[in-house]
Amino acid sequence: MMREGDACVALLRSKFHGLVERNRTLEEENKQLRNEVSHLKGQVSSLEGQYTDRKMMWKRLENFATSNNYMEKQFVHNNDDAKEAMDLNNSASYSRQRFFRTPVVKSRAPRVPNPPPSPRCIQPIMKVKKEGSMAPPPPPPPPPPPLPSKLLKSTKSVQRVPEVVEWYRLLVKREGKNDGRSASTGIPVAANSRDMIGEIENKSAYVIAIKSDVENQGDFINFLAREVQNAAYKDIADVEEFVKWLDGELSYLVDERAVLKHFPNWPEKKADAMREAAFTYRDLKNLETEASSFHDDRRVATPMAFKRMQDLQDKIEQGIHNTEKIRDIASGRYKDFMIPWDWMLDSGIIRQLKAASLKLAKEYMNRIMNALKSDPFANDEELILRGVRFSFRIHQVAGGFDEGCRKAFQELKTYASKSE
Repeated sequence: MMREGDACVALLRSKFHGLVERNRTLEEENKQLRNEVSHLKGQVSSLEGQYTDRKMMWKRLENFATSNNYMEKQFVHNNDDAKEAMDLNNSASYSRQRFFRTPVVKSRAPRVPNPPPSPRCIQPIMKVKKEGSMAPPPPPPPPPPPLPSKLLKSTKSVQRVPEVVEWYRLLVKREGKNDGRSASTGIPVAANSRDMIGEIENKSAYVIAIKSDVENQGDFINFLAREVQNAAYKDIADVEEFVKWLDGELSYLVDERAVLKHFPNWPEKKADAMREAAFTYRDLKNLETEASSFHDDRRVATPMAFKRMQDLQDKIEQGIHNTEKIRDIASGRYKDFMIPWDWMLDSGIIRQLKAASLKLAKEYMNRIMNALKSDPFANDEELILRGVRFSFRIHQVAGGFDEGCRKAFQELKTYASKSE
């Protein structure tokens, strides 16, 4: 009897220590969630303050427009009385009226542009004709840049693992659930506020400043137009630097679109295509850097770590999908404007994103194995099913597993077979 009692006490003590450890983990997770909630509340308060400031600014502009119209009407009335009292010269009256109605805007000196950035590799210069005219056929696309040796080695070793698909189907069938993704709720597009404030006719300082830029910055804009028309690069990174320089120069204008529409020689389609290519590449490159440098911090609670990795994988899959969706149409436009497009191929940035996904799969399965071994109260079946689903998802996206993923998957499968 004493032995049975000691065994019972030892078992209860073990369970008690496990519950204490579980409670400590939940307290840490609760603390992290509270910090995140307080951070979000601070952001909401900041946004509310910005909204209030903008609302007050619009109200001031409306009051200014109203008072401006009132002053004009009052001036016209006084001017009529003065004409009846005194026979003033028409030209003097007109000049005085122009003085009161037109705001005084100092015209700026013509802008002296900074030189464009030097490209890393220069494409043979071809004479680019204006948009709308027939241009000579572009040269054949250059071969894609070679990948780093480490990345090239990992992508070459990616192979299909049929066991992943078989085990995934077996577990899903056992659970009696379909692995269907929940339909993404569309984000309502914010309707553009129309007629927030009427244009203060043609006498506003804004319109006068635009006219001043059109008159004084002609040489500056023509120089930028020639640079855009003659731009031809082999490396998309050079396009990114050129667009950064171009946006910096155009920021000198009062309103880029309003001023440039007065210059018919401005190559708007090419400039927009270069911006589109540069921004798309920059976003994908930043995403690849974030995913490839991801490290699973074991101090973070397991549910939160899972969420971070899943959110990052969602962004990777969305980036790959968007690139493949626009690739056929965009590559034709980029060829016409002599913009590099080989980075959109499967051998370019997409391959690097898939390699980053494989690293996420390995980190995810390692985190599951750590939870299975260290947490005695963890739901083994739920964790294993979660790991199989995530690994199957990345297996399908990346087209297989590399050596690290295969090893982590086999370890997870061996543990599952022993626990059955």
